[in-house]
Amino acid sequence: MRHPKHVLFAGEKPFPILPAVDHYAGSEKLMLKAMQLQQELGPVFDITCDCEDGAHAGAERQHAEMVARLINSEHNRFNRVAARIHDVTHPHWQQDLDILVGQAGNRLPFITLPKPCSAGDVATQIEALRAAESEYGIERRIPVHVLIETHGALREVWEIAALPSVESLDFGLMDFVSGHHGAIPGSAMKSPGQFGHPLVARAKCEIAAAALACGVVPSHNVTTELQDIEMIRNDARRARHEFGYLRMWSIHPKQIVPIVEAMRPDFSEVEMATAILIAARDTDWGPIQHAGTLHDRASYRYYWELLERAHITGMQIPSTAREAFFA
Repeated sequence: MRHPKHVLFAGEKPFPILPAVDHYAGSEKLMLKAMQLQQELGPVFDITCDCEDGAHAGAERQHAEMVARLINSEHNRFNRVAARIHDVTHPHWQQDLDILVGQAGNRLPFITLPKPCSAGDVATQIEALRAAESEYGIERRIPVHVLIETHGALREVWEIAALPSVESLDFGLMDFVSGHHGAIPGSAMKSPGQFGHPLVARAKCEIAAAALACGVVPSHNVTTELQDIEMIRNDARRARHEFGYLRMWSIHPKQIVPIVEAMRPDFSEVEMATAILIAARDTDWGPIQHAGTLHDRASYRYYWELLERAHITGMQIPSTAREAFFA
């Protein structure tokens, strides 16, 4: 039996299936704590070690070397520990790349690029990443995640999304609001304002639209709420269902599980996806009828990606789907 990955997307750029949470940690202590939690929960969230805001001025090299050491350590069980480097205007961004790629390039799932002001800024750092891979003998191309948090990046977000190796567009809400010089109130940095202010909502929609059209994952900004679990879950639910985001940042361990739960597909859809895909596989991916409705490869693609998202968020998917597609 042919696998849906090979049948349904032949000749197409595969859409990235990423964990629903990108968890940020800035210090060695917090990175190790996050890695311990990842070992307990499984690879349902990524960890991004912050070499930008997390690094003290004057200690950039030592910080990047510490991050590379942790990525290479036994604590990184699933190879889902990444890093954010400095922006293209910072004097240490190339040093960050050299250290991370040179010392841990084979285990880096992605590199995050902050604060670009144009597609050209992103292209410059991607070109440097390619050069570092070549210099250090890294045979794979490391994906990049790009923070959209400036006026220039938002203006050129479609060009950024279309660049080779871009895997995720991440909305940087705080810097975006700050960049409006007080024209957007501070209340738009948190809920409900972050979803209701027209300029912020417009930015979220444009980023999600550009990402999805270019086969890139849209990743939602953090929620500033750290204690109210239901508020955290609701922020993630709104990001997913109202704005089309498939992934979200977290900045505190308490945020991880409610975000993952909110980003999961509805279980009834998972059951329907299983029934449709099993029936389609049994007819060698030709058209079928299910519950009085016609299905073909167009709907199979939808249900397959839904099933993959369910699997990567740790849902208990039906055993028939697990045995058929994820064994």
